[in-house]
Amino acid sequence: MNYRELEADILELIVAADEGSVRAFGEATVTRLVRPELLRYAAEDELAEEAWAALTNARENVLTISAAELGRELSTVYDGILADDDLDVGVLTVIQALAHWKSYLEQNRRGELYELAIRSIEDVDHEVSADLDDFLATPQMAAEYERIRRLLGA
Repeated sequence: MNYRELEADILELIVAADEGSVRAFGEATVTRLVRPELLRYAAEDELAEEAWAALTNARENVLTISAAELGRELSTVYDGILADDDLDVGVLTVIQALAHWKSYLEQNRRGELYELAIRSIEDVDHEVSADLDDFLATPQMAAEYERIRRLLGA
C-alpha cells in the first residue's frame, strides 16, 4: 500500500466508524501522541518555563481537560515558543496533537481525528522511515495501521 492509498483508507475508516469507535480512536491516538517520550530530545530553551508548564498540564490531562482549558494552555505554549522555526519534532507532534484534539472537542469534526491519525503515522515514520511505495513494509508501520483499523472498527 502506498502513502496516498493509506491516507485514503484511513479517511474512509474515520468517515464510516460509529461515534463510539471514533471517540475511542481519538482518545487512544491523542494519548499516544502526547506521551512524554516524544519530548526526550527537546531542548529546555525551546519554550519558556510557563510554556513548558502549560504543555505538561495539557499533556497530562488531555482526556479530562475541557476544550476551553486546552485552548488556554495552547495559547500559553504558543506565546512561549522561543525557538526560531526549529522546534524539536517531538514538541511539534505534541503541540499539533493537542491542537487537533482541542478542535475535535469544540466542533466534533472527524477531520481532526483524521489529522491525528496522520500525525500518528508520521510519528512511526519518523522512527522507521517507511517506503512511500510500500508504506506497510515495516512491522512498526503495519502495527500502527492495524491499531488504527482495530480502533475504528474495521
